[in-house]
Formats: sequence, C-alpha cells, structure tokens
Amino acid sequence: MKTLFPLRRALIAGTALLAGLAATGVQAQAAYPNRPVRIIVGFPAGTGPDIVARLLAQKLSEGWGNQGVIVDNKPGAGGLIAASEAARATPDGYTLMLGETGQLSIAPSSYNKLPYNPTQDFAPVSQVVSADFALLVNPQKVPAKNVKEFVGWVQQQKGLFMATFGAGTPGHFGAFMFGEAIKVKPEAVHYKSTADALGGLFSGDVQGVFASVGLAAPNVKAGKLLALGTTGPARAGALPDVPTIKEQGYPTLEFSSWFGIVAPSRTSPEILAKLSTDIQKAVADPAMRTKLEEAGFRVTGTTAEAFARIIAADTVTWGKAVAATGFKAD
Repeated sequence: MKTLFPLRRALIAGTALLAGLAATGVQAQAAYPNRPVRIIVGFPAGTGPDIVARLLAQKLSEGWGNQGVIVDNKPGAGGLIAASEAARATPDGYTLMLGETGQLSIAPSSYNKLPYNPTQDFAPVSQVVSADFALLVNPQKVPAKNVKEFVGWVQQQKGLFMATFGAGTPGHFGAFMFGEAIKVKPEAVHYKSTADALGGLFSGDVQGVFASVGLAAPNVKAGKLLALGTTGPARAGALPDVPTIKEQGYPTLEFSSWFGIVAPSRTSPEILAKLSTDIQKAVADPAMRTKLEEAGFRVTGTTAEAFARIIAADTVTWGKAVAATGFKAD
C-alpha cells in the first residue's frame, strides 16, 4: 500500500496542476485584452476605412481601460494584401481586420484565385458602418436634375461613360447595375482613386460616377457637383435633401459598401462574443455615432450573426453584378 502513496500524490499534484492551468487560461481569457490589439486596414491613411478604424480603435481603447489598439495600414491590391495577412494571423483576438465589401463579398466572384477564403478564414464580429453612394454629375456638363432626367438625356447620347474608383470596386459594378436598370450598357472608365474619378467628371471626360456619400457631400454642398440620387435604403444623413434612387422609381438600385470587424476564424467564441459586444457598445456612443455620421457613414453596429448574413447576401448580390460584366482579375 505504501508504494501507491507516491503515485497517488503525483496524480493529485497533476490534477491540481491541470486545474491551475485551466484557471489561468480562464483568467487570461477573462482579462482580454491584456496587451495591444492590432486592426489591419487594407487602405491608406486618410481614406474612409482608415477613418472608421481609427475612431473605433480610440473608443475601444477607452472602453478597455486605455489598452492600446493599433491601426495598421496595409494598402494594396484592393485590400487583398491586408486580408491575406489577417487570414494567417494567430487566432488569439490580438489581430483583427476592418473588412470591407470588396474583400469579403466581391472578391470571391471577381478574382480567379484568392490568397484567402472569405468564408473559411474569417469570423464575422460586427458590421460597424455602411457607406451609401451618390450618383454624381457635373451640372455644367449634364442637363439633368434627377435620375429620370439623367436617364432620358443618356438615352439620347452615343453612350454612357461612367467613372469608377478602380476596377473590381463597388463603384465599378454599381455602374453596371445602373446600366442594367436603365437598359443602357455603360462604358466603365477606371481611375486610381475616387479623387481622380471626380476629376474626370469635372473635365467632362465621363458623364457620371457613384461616389461615397462622405466624399460626395462636400462637392455637392459647394455646388461643384450635383447628386441625382443615393443608393441606400433611406436618404443619407449627409445629403438629406437628395432622394434615393429607389425613391425615384428604380427599386433594384439599392446597394452600399460597408466596413466591419472580422477575426481569424479559429478565434475563441468567448473572445469573439466580447469583441462583438464591445464594438456594438462603442458605435452606440452618441459622440462616436455623430463623428461617423459626419464622415458620411450610416452607423450599424450589428451582431456577429447579422454581419454574417449581410456578407452572405452581398456575396450573392455582387456576384450577379460581377457575372453581368464578365470581369475577372488575375
């Protein structure tokens, strides 16, 4: 019997050690985050997604006792470089990505081969904001005050030339959705950025462009450009006097871009739940909401489940638009 005592003591000690390790793991998880959290953004500083990420990072940091939240800009390839890095990150909650429509819902249809799988490699956490578009024209070049007048004018022209802020972007496929609705096939003129696309509108090289409401509003309010309609489900807060295109008799022309937080897919459910709750709380803050709305965004702050449904639904919607154009990127 004496020979069993050491074994018994070892088993008890082992059990205690496992219990201690489990408790330590629970405590570490409960303390999340206990070191800086990084949010990867696939676009340059000063752009719409960067603004969203920085406002969110500041608010989350405050809510986490001023724990550091770092915005890491990884621009290039329409956000694919950032998404590839985020997909490979350790799934511990300390590397997140501010994902957008192009990376998660458009890319699967528009690229022959992606370096990541939007469905398998990412866990949706919360959609933060939605960005509606405004159909802009140069009032010095186009004699139209609303969408129907613009359509009538376009049908008398030799073609419809629409600027885009890059091939494979929502503005690109939105132009084709518009053309399909009015039975006129558009000619997409691709620019490197929205600013360049607006330059084409000012010069008269193109007849229209779908630009984000945030970027459109200053030019519209200054009288430089005219917004014929917006693409959201309701009028945009930054352009309250501009009716939606849907209001004007084109029910299929409701589309938006969006930005939301995703994490590597194997991140623990407990951390994902905490992140989702904290993000929803952050964007519900009145001061935070006001800043986002002033930047031209429609604040959403969804649950993880709702964000997953949005990504899935938009993958179908944009997939149809991509197929209609025949566009494929290498």
